[in-house]
Amino acid sequence: MIPRKLFDADLDGFRDSVRKFLEQEAAPYHAQWEKDGQVSRELWEKAGALGFLCPGVPEEYGGVGADFRYSAVVMEEISSAGLSGIGWTLHSDIVAPYILNYGSEEQKKHYLPKMVSGEMITAIAMSEPGAGSDLQGVKSTALKDGDNYILNGSKTFITNGQMADLVIVVVKTDPKEGAKGISLLLVETASEGFQKGQNLNKVGMKAQDTSELFFQDVKVPVANLIGPMEGQGFFQLMQELPAERLQIGLTAIASAEAAWQWTLDYVKERKAFGKPVIKFQNTRFKLAELKSELTAARVFTDRCLELHLDKKLDIPTAAMLKQYTTDLQCKVMDECVQLHGGYGYMWEYPIARAWADSRVQRIYGGTNEIMKEIVSRAF
Repeated sequence: MIPRKLFDADLDGFRDSVRKFLEQEAAPYHAQWEKDGQVSRELWEKAGALGFLCPGVPEEYGGVGADFRYSAVVMEEISSAGLSGIGWTLHSDIVAPYILNYGSEEQKKHYLPKMVSGEMITAIAMSEPGAGSDLQGVKSTALKDGDNYILNGSKTFITNGQMADLVIVVVKTDPKEGAKGISLLLVETASEGFQKGQNLNKVGMKAQDTSELFFQDVKVPVANLIGPMEGQGFFQLMQELPAERLQIGLTAIASAEAAWQWTLDYVKERKAFGKPVIKFQNTRFKLAELKSELTAARVFTDRCLELHLDKKLDIPTAAMLKQYTTDLQCKVMDECVQLHGGYGYMWEYPIARAWADSRVQRIYGGTNEIMKEIVSRAF
C-alpha cells in the first residue's frame, strides 16, 4: 500500500507511545464513560503529564513546540481505537490556536500552561439554538460596561461543555452589525451567572460530554477579549476553520480505516453456509472497493496535511476534504455494519459504536451541504 512519507521514526515512536497509553488508560474504561456521559478528569491530567495535550504550544508557555503532525498522530490514534469520548482534539488543536494566534501575551501565559498540563479543560461555544452553520446569526451578546463585558445568551451542542473550565464564546459585541459585530471572549465557567445545562443525550459519542450553556449577566473582563479590538471574531473563526476541517478529515479516515480492518478480521473468522464470509465474492469485492476509496482519501488527506504544515491549506480545499472524507466515513461504516450482519447492530461490537459515532461528522464543523456551497463559490 502507499506509504505515508510525512511520518518519520520520531513520529512513529510518538504514535506507539500514544497508542499504548490509550490501550492502558482509556480503552478499559470507555464503556463506563459512555454510561457516565464523560471521560475522567484523571485521564486529561495523565495525558498532560506525558505531553499529549497541546503538543503545538511553544516551550515558553509550557508545551514542546511540536509541529502539527504530532497532533495528527494523537487524533488518529484516538479515532482508530474508537475512543470517541476523548475531547483532546478540540482542546489542543481548536481552542489553543485561537489563544496562540490571536491572544494577548497575558492570556497565553495565564491559560496555555494549564491547558498543556490538563489542569484546565477547554471548549469553544459557537452554535446556538437558532444559529448553527450561520455564525453571523448568533444572538449571544457581550456589551461593554466599564472594565467588563456583560455576557447574556445561550449556546448548545458544546463539546467538552460539562467538563470545561474555560470556554471561548462567540458573541455579538455590536448587535447591530453582522460579521463585523462578532467577537471572541475567554470565559471561565466558574464565573457568576455562567450555567451549564444538561449533558445532552446523543445518538453516538456517548462518552463525549456535549452541553447547553447559559449566560445571565456574566461579567467578563475586557482583558479576556481575543484580539486587540472588537469585531475581529468572524475573521478569526474563518482563518481557523480550515484547520478544524482538516482535523475532521484526519479523524474520519482513521476511524474508517479501523472499521475496515475490524471488518476484514471479522469476515475471516465468521462462517456462513459452511465457509468463512470472506470466501464470498460480494464480501471480497465490497472490501476491495472500500479499500480503494480509503486509499484515495488517505492520499488526499495527507496532501491537505502537507498544505497545512506549509500554511497553504485554503478554505475551499479544506471544505472539499471535510465533505468527501466524512461522506466516505459514513459509507464505510454502513457497509461494514452490513458485513457484520446482526452482530454489527449490537452496541458491544466496536463497529456499531463507530457507526453511531460517525454520523455527526457530516454535521459539525459546518454541514456537508455548507461545504459544497463553499466549494462552489470558488468555481
